[in-house]
This record gives sequence, C-alpha cells and structure tokens, in this order.
Amino acid sequence: MNDNTSSLKRIPIGIWVLGFVSMLMDISSEMIHSLLPMFLVGTLGMSAFTVGILEGLAESTALIVKVFSGALSDYLGRRKGLALVGYAMGAFTKPLFALASGSGLVIAARLIDRVGKGIRGAPRDALVADIAPPAMRGAAFGIRQSLDTVGAFLGPLLAVSLMLLWANDFRAVFWVAVIPGMLAVALLFFGISEPDRPSAERKTNPIKRENLKRLESPYWWVVGVGAVFTLARFSEAFLVLRAQQTGVAMALVPLVMVAMNLVYAASAYPFGWISDRMSHTKLLALGLVVLVLADCVLASGRDWMTMLAGVTLWGVHMGMTQGLLATMVADTAPADLRGTAYGVFSLICGVAMLLASGFAGWLWESHGPEATFYSGAVFCILALLGLALREIRLR
Repeated sequence: MNDNTSSLKRIPIGIWVLGFVSMLMDISSEMIHSLLPMFLVGTLGMSAFTVGILEGLAESTALIVKVFSGALSDYLGRRKGLALVGYAMGAFTKPLFALASGSGLVIAARLIDRVGKGIRGAPRDALVADIAPPAMRGAAFGIRQSLDTVGAFLGPLLAVSLMLLWANDFRAVFWVAVIPGMLAVALLFFGISEPDRPSAERKTNPIKRENLKRLESPYWWVVGVGAVFTLARFSEAFLVLRAQQTGVAMALVPLVMVAMNLVYAASAYPFGWISDRMSHTKLLALGLVVLVLADCVLASGRDWMTMLAGVTLWGVHMGMTQGLLATMVADTAPADLRGTAYGVFSLICGVAMLLASGFAGWLWESHGPEATFYSGAVFCILALLGLALREIRLR
C-alpha cells in the first residue's frame, strides 16, 4: 500500500488535470445518457433494437473518428488543440437534448456528441502517454480512468436526484448537464501545457506505408484483443434496460450506472498500479473471467439485488481491463505514432461495437434479455481460449 501511495504522489499534475477534465465531461454526458434509453423507449416510442443500433452507431462513430484525430495529432506534433475541439463539441451539443421535440434532434445530438468524443479521445490518450513516465503508465492511465469514472457515477446520481426533485422532468435535467461540460472545456484550456516535441518529429505523415509498418505484431495483437472485448461488452444501455425490468421506479433506474461506475472508479487505479507489476495477459484473462460471471448473473437475475451484483462485477471487469488496454497500446507503439495507434485501435473496436450492439438488440427483441447477456459470455470464453493459445505458442 505504501508503494501504491508513493506512486500516486509521483503522478504528474497534467495527468490529474486531464482526469478532472474527463470527470467533468462525464458528469455532463452521463446525466443525459443514463436517462436517454428510457427517454427514447418510454417517451419517444423507440424499440430496444433501434436503441441498440443507435447506441452502437453513436459509440462506433466516436471510436472511428479517433483514427483521424489521432493521426492528425501525430502529424501536427500537438495534442491539446484537437482534444479541446473535441471537448467543446461535446459541451455545446448538450443543450440540443433539452431543446429536442422529437427523436431526430436527439439522434443528431447524440451522434455529434460522439464525434466530439472521437476527436478528443486519441489525442488525449496520447497526451497521457506523452506526459507519464514509462514505468508509471499503468498507474497514470488508471488514475485518469478513475477520475473519468467518478464523473460516470456522479452524473447518473445527480440525474436521479433531479428526476426525483423535478417529477421526472427529463428536459430540466438535460439543461443542468450543460454546466459541467462547459467547465471541462475551461479547465482543459487553462490547465494543460503539453510537453514540447523536437521539431524534427513534426510534420511527419503518420499514415505513410513506412510508418504504418512500424506498428508491429505485438501492437496488432493488442488491437485484436480489444476488438474481442468490444464484442463481448456491448452498449451499457442494455444494463439500464435490464434494470428497468426489475420493477424499480423510473427515476431510480440510473442508479444501476451509479453502482457500476462507482466500482469502476474505485478499481481502475489499483488495477492500473498492479498492471505495472504483473503480466498484462494474465490480468486480461482475469478481466474476461469476471465479465463472464457478470453476464451470467445479469442473464439469470430477476430482482434488484441480483442486478446490483451483476453490474458490480461488470464494473470490476472495466477497472481491470480498460486502462490496461490503453497502457498496452502505448507500450507497443512508437512514441511518434501513439495518436495513430490509438486511432487505429479505436477504429477496429468501433466496428466491433456497432456489430455487438446491433446483435445484442436483435437478440433482446427476438430471444429475450437472457440471450443478449449469455452471448456476451460466449465471446468472453472465445477470447479466453485465444489468450490461452497465445501463451502456449510463446512457451
């Protein structure tokens, strides 16, 4: 624990600032997204399949855009400007949710918001890798992810409180969500100074064949693992819809995301610290085992307590794996191609997210929620077999 505390104190201030920027934006986003599935299905009359397609399209759009913003940040040799543009897009779309009178503007706002997430994601992750000392990368990504996830549970918690206070007034809650989004943009603008890069590294085309060849097989293995994880972990909108089936009052349903993200936030930094000290493959395998357990519990559960156990396991798996995958990308890519590497990683995962959420929605409609979660467990088992085969080949 002393080593853990010492590592925490040595994390650069820029990592903390990026973490608080992520936290504020996640408060803003999750205040809306924790209510959006119910708003779309209950108020606007969308089907679960349509919500699955929308969520998959929204998240995959964010991931696909990262490939372009990441490559551009490598070309320019600067990260902060693109990250600022992306956070600003996210902040300025929030009023559209409150103003929308039909599904069209809500869908447009959701997609524009995710484009902003895509623009900021790869440059921000590359900036974390640039700022953090190599021996502390796992801890640095862990603390940024922890702070990000603090926002992801404070947002739904605030949404629940305001829904109870204002008698399920969705639009009033959406207006309040504008405030933390604007604060995130201001903090990034004034609080971050990115490290200088040698002028010789600038204006290098990161997508030239010669550069892309420098992304070698260890990196592509990480990409493959990330894609399978995405197939196994479809949109979290289905956690919200599953919670609604337990008979909990509508205003309290977002508590499922509070519980999941509270566990995620609490576990991300400790597992990041652990990842600097143990085999990444073993930690990935443990994360997959936890996700299998989460899927099985969520598939079989019929009451609120079982649902809570399932989302707790889901949060632990997120804490174990998300910062770890980001660290593995940084460790296997050249420093001057980190933005591109994160972008390509996100492109592949974006396609997987679209397929996974669409498939999950189809299973939900045609075979029931149980089939959706059991399918996730099957993908996890396939990934575990892949990890085992790789370990055998390396011996």
